[in-house]
This record gives sequence, structure tokens and C-alpha cells, in this order.
Amino acid sequence: MENQTCYIEVRGAAGGNEAKLWASDLLRMYYRFAIKRGWKAQQDEQTLKLKGPGVFDLLKYESGVHRVQRVPETEKRGRVHTSTATVAVLPEISESEVKVNPSDLDIQFYRSGGHGGQNVNKVSTAVRLTHRPTGIVVTAQTERFQEQNRVNAMALLRAKLWELEEQKKMKEIAGYRSAIGSGMRAEKIRTYNFPQDRVTDHRLGKSFGNLEAIVDGNLDKVVEMTQSLN
Repeated sequence: MENQTCYIEVRGAAGGNEAKLWASDLLRMYYRFAIKRGWKAQQDEQTLKLKGPGVFDLLKYESGVHRVQRVPETEKRGRVHTSTATVAVLPEISESEVKVNPSDLDIQFYRSGGHGGQNVNKVSTAVRLTHRPTGIVVTAQTERFQEQNRVNAMALLRAKLWELEEQKKMKEIAGYRSAIGSGMRAEKIRTYNFPQDRVTDHRLGKSFGNLEAIVDGNLDKVVEMTQSLN
């Protein structure tokens, strides 16, 4: 199986602070899953960059809305809340596949707020790109050098522009299925029910027990079953 690179972007949706916490939990789940499989994993804010054999092919059906039902730590009455987060799994796109006009970009350099050496925090090495025609904003700040962060931000921007084009195609062509499958972001694909210790994949019509282990990165069984969605 050939090495692939993909990006996983997770954002809190409905549910306020609990949705943001859930997005962080999902990022951690995918990060741990990647490490257990021996893939190279790098996190930059809300985005994971993963590299390994067949990474995108295995994870592309994770795109969509992930719903959680649990009692938040801030809930004093023990009520179960429902929150959601969106997951987008994007392949690495080459410069020849998606061309970005430099004149369409606003580029800002700023100091990284994350952990790192003196160079990372004292020099403006982080990069924020704004693509004016679409309004897409991407950032990169994990590398020590500004140029490498710029390269990383451009790669993420190309992936997001590719996703935008895929979404347009899906609207224009009846029955069209993109390389990400039919999921994309708008579709609720999975529910994680903590009180019942159950993960349900709505596309497969199947539930899995041992929720804590799954959220801890033991996703193999779930992910492998989604390959039948091909």
C-alpha cells in the first residue's frame, strides 16, 4: 500500500463549549489511532497531518458530523447533553492539481502561541493565509521556520480548495459521489453515547460497545468496516 498524506480538521459545531471539548477529544482519538498504526502524525491547532500507508483511503469515510451524548463536567444536575463536531478528511493535493494565484492571498506572519523553542515563540514564524476569493483562512505554526510553515499552510489551503470544488460537483451532478464518499461534513455519520457505552455508525446501521476504548484511539474495527461504503 502506497504512502499517503491527509489532513483531518475537526471543529466544534452545535453545543457551545462542550462541542469544542468534543472536537478536542476527536482530534486526540485520531492522533492516538495514527500513532498506534505507526503513522507519522503532527497536530497544528485543529488540524492533524497524517502520513502512512493508505492513510487517506482508510480514513476518508470519517468525514461528516460526529454527535456525542454525555454528561458534561460542568453539568451539576447530571443531565445528558447532545453536542456535535464536524470532521473533514482531506487528501494532500499537488500544486499541479490545484493552482493558487499568489495575488489572491493575504499573508500574515505572527508569533506562535504554542509550545516550542525560543525561536518558535520569539520570532514571527507562524503563518496565516487568507484566500480572498473564497474567504478560506488557514494557519500553520508548528515548524521552527517561517518558510516551512508557509509551505504547510499552502498545502492545507490546496486541500480545502479541492474540498470546495468537490462539494460544488456534488451539487451539480445528481448522484455524484466524491473521493470522500457521500459523507462530507453535513451528514451525521456517527453517535457516541457515553451513558450507554455505545458508538453507532448510522451509515453502517451498526453499533459498537466499549466506547472509552474507541475514543482512546482503538478505532480499527470501526474504520475497517467503513471500507464497505466504497
